[in-house]
Amino acid sequence: MILYHGSKEIVREPKILKAKYNKDFYFGFYCTLYEPQALRWATRITGSGIINQYEYTPDDSLKVLSFSEMTEEWLDFIAACRNGKPHSFDIVEGPMANDTIFNYVEDFIDGRISREAFWELARFKHPTHQICFNTAKALDTLRFIGSKEVSSD
Repeated sequence: MILYHGSKEIVREPKILKAKYNKDFYFGFYCTLYEPQALRWATRITGSGIINQYEYTPDDSLKVLSFSEMTEEWLDFIAACRNGKPHSFDIVEGPMANDTIFNYVEDFIDGRISREAFWELARFKHPTHQICFNTAKALDTLRFIGSKEVSSD
């Protein structure tokens, strides 16, 4: 399986970096099946960046959590991760709380909207995908293939 990672630099050896803010599936190295989504990640701040490509070989010994769609469990998991609660999975995969969905998740976490209101607002958004490699052992399933410079023009 080929995965993409949008960045400002070439990432031959992925690492798990602690960020200022907690992300959907907590700290990890994030990739996607969708090259256009990686393009948005790479170009979101300056309009240009790098799309890195990896070959992903699943490892049955890893603890993997996969969400095929936005569900109640997905929403609760993202809310917990974004509130700083770590988990024990090596890899987590599923839809992404993009900028619009992220705002709804934040409103839900902060109690500004109900669970029912979240689902009503999130219902008609186009699909997204992310796979987060949360442990060093998970990163061993990735092999760098190459990279290319991209721009949002």
